[in-house]
Amino acid sequence: MKTTFDLTPLWRSTIGFDRLFDLFDDSMRLADEENYPPYDIERTGEDDYQISLAVAGFAPEEITVTAEQNVLTVEGRKAGKSDRQYLYQGISARPFRRIFNLADYVQVKDASLVDGLLKIHLVREVPEAMKPRQIPIAGGPTGSDNRQIEQKHAA
Repeated sequence: MKTTFDLTPLWRSTIGFDRLFDLFDDSMRLADEENYPPYDIERTGEDDYQISLAVAGFAPEEITVTAEQNVLTVEGRKAGKSDRQYLYQGISARPFRRIFNLADYVQVKDASLVDGLLKIHLVREVPEAMKPRQIPIAGGPTGSDNRQIEQKHAA
């Protein structure tokens, strides 16, 4: 059963959420596509994440990891045909392309290939200007009142 959502009422009453709606639309469209290679997404700390892709049979030089703006793309392609003659080939070596949409301020730190798993380490680094800060409030005519208001933003 396929479910469709009409986002028209939200488009009429919101400003600046275009990217959010595009992400929602893209994720609904990609849900029907093939799920190869399988992957996990883990939260390893408050601002740390790890994506693990099962890429058995691929060498590091046959995989490219590209981070561009808020999109992480992982592609794999075998170098060429081998001279092997398989009686049965259960380990897939077909080309793949997996795209992950990243939230604002999420950066790719590094990637490693260990035991058939490609592990991509991500960190959310909020710029100093976007972090909570305290704003001093000037007092009355004498200026002796140094109360402060704490400003908080959701990161």
